[in-house]
Amino acid sequence: MPLSQKNILSQRRKPYEILHPTTQVLLWNRPSYQKDVCLYPGCGGNIRLHQNIKTDPEAFLRIITPFREDIVVAVECMFTWYWIADLCVDQNIPFVLGHALYMNAIHGGKAKNDKIDSHKIATLLRGGMLPQAYVYPARMRATRDLLRRRNHFMRKRAELFAHIQNTRNQYNLPDPLGCIAKPQNREGIVERFNDPSVQKSITANLEMIKAYDSLLTQLEHDIIASAKEHDLRSYALLQTIPGVGRILALVILYEIESIERFPHVQDFVSYCRLIKSIKESNGKKYGSSGKKIGNAHLKWAFSEAAVLFLKGNEPGKRFLERLTRKHGKPKALSILAHKLGRAAYFMLKNKEAFNQKMFLGL
Repeated sequence: MPLSQKNILSQRRKPYEILHPTTQVLLWNRPSYQKDVCLYPGCGGNIRLHQNIKTDPEAFLRIITPFREDIVVAVECMFTWYWIADLCVDQNIPFVLGHALYMNAIHGGKAKNDKIDSHKIATLLRGGMLPQAYVYPARMRATRDLLRRRNHFMRKRAELFAHIQNTRNQYNLPDPLGCIAKPQNREGIVERFNDPSVQKSITANLEMIKAYDSLLTQLEHDIIASAKEHDLRSYALLQTIPGVGRILALVILYEIESIERFPHVQDFVSYCRLIKSIKESNGKKYGSSGKKIGNAHLKWAFSEAAVLFLKGNEPGKRFLERLTRKHGKPKALSILAHKLGRAAYFMLKNKEAFNQKMFLGL
């Protein structure tokens, strides 16, 4: 009986239960210009095929033709997996995406190359031990990547503002520059510096900021239009959280994709990097680990939302003051970000707007 993708993704079986004797496992490791392919029989036996091929769809389909009846494709989660995932969807081939960090912890060895990696990951797949990453659907993937690119440009723009302010501090100008993020406050900044080279440096920064302003405005317009096509209701629900505007709502929406992929709220906040993973043995704790496991974009979004939640929100400020007296300011903000993450989960799960009284326990 052919092996379905659902069985591969949802069940962890013993090695002898994963694949029947005629099933083949294909492992394509890190698609780039040329990478290794390893074909493995499902239950014991020798490797059927292990060679380096070009990352070309036709070459890929040609080499797996004898094994198409029952095959599974496993790929390490690097930045070049999109095309092979889309190809497998088009060809109705079960596809598994391996989590790169977890896989490195499991099959780490003395030597490492593509040939060894392809064999190791195929073995993990056969044994039901392949740690899986989420295969983000193609219909929202491009907009998510555009949104991430927008955030990258925004950070570069913020670095330019910081450089202007730091230059003012270097020369100890008598009056502060104020909020130069607002265009009307940028007039006359260059003339406040005496050195011609410094003036050119500040002028270059302002010209780059002007270019970023124009680019970011257009990108945000296009991203918001795409969001309305995908999930307008969830987008509106997220904006009911005080301080969460259009961009933060978009980041949360597109990084989550579907809240149904998280069975429990604990799974969600762990994915958002809002909790620490404790290392424990024999009842003793040895600190935490896994800081790089999870979604950095959601971590940023909820941390930013925790700060903006307090803006003009007196009940929220009083709530933070109570946390600060007990835990200190940094940890209090982390606790608030964690609570906002949990609230967002239940809002999207139950299709309900944000309730501040319930959130603050008033």
